[in-house]
Amino acid sequence: MGKLTEVVGPSGIGKTQFCLKLALLAALPEYYGGLDGRVVYIDTESKFSSRRMIEIGQKSFPQIFRQEGLAQKMAGRILVMRPASLADFTKSLEQMKVTLLQHDVKLLIVDSMAALMSLGNEKATAGFRQHPLRWALSFLKSIAEFSRIPVVVTNQVRSQSNDDGYHFSFEVDRKDGNNCAERFDSHLIAALGIQWAHAVTVRLVFESHSGHRFIKVAKSPMSPAVAFPFAVESSGITLLSDEGIDVTGPEITSIRCQGQNILSR
Repeated sequence: MGKLTEVVGPSGIGKTQFCLKLALLAALPEYYGGLDGRVVYIDTESKFSSRRMIEIGQKSFPQIFRQEGLAQKMAGRILVMRPASLADFTKSLEQMKVTLLQHDVKLLIVDSMAALMSLGNEKATAGFRQHPLRWALSFLKSIAEFSRIPVVVTNQVRSQSNDDGYHFSFEVDRKDGNNCAERFDSHLIAALGIQWAHAVTVRLVFESHSGHRFIKVAKSPMSPAVAFPFAVESSGITLLSDEGIDVTGPEITSIRCQGQNILSR
């Protein structure tokens, strides 16, 4: 509780699907394994789909969603916000800060933080415009600590220039079975930079390789570095195995995307 968790990975890997299922679980009644609370869902890219969330609920918990009126009740517990700017986002949450406890909010989701940082911030103060990421990071951590609720944010990946990536070697999986270390002219890294990466409490990396998708615990005070294969199904994110795969060395800080290595910083 009160922790800042980052979910980072390439577009289409399943980050939003993960967030939708988290929101659903937080809103579920306790006797069905949920938190029986409200959820604030910051949707910066208009990816939130109420239809998809109901589908996940119906496939994951058919015995619950068959009950008359329960789906509507669950939907009423999830507040979706679409800020026009980072300033709008922080202003809205500042107004809600005290009421987070009063309204029994159990989860705050920001999908995605990188997209939020790219929104116009003309109305912000000078100090805010100068260090928007630092300001937003401090604000989110204060929300988590003050309200004692988990805060989950998604992060995108971006390309890094040739010169910046020159010193990084990557192991390339070749179809002929011969692995070799190569230097790529360009590669992808997690957006938002090192300051953000150091500040988050937990980092979950979503990656794909060897024909499977994986959720990798790359940073956590409670877990070793380990990866779990998963699939995106009609019921949402589904782990294919409860047995984690140990991750060591450079693999901890890298993200792979079907043969293309993505460096996570």
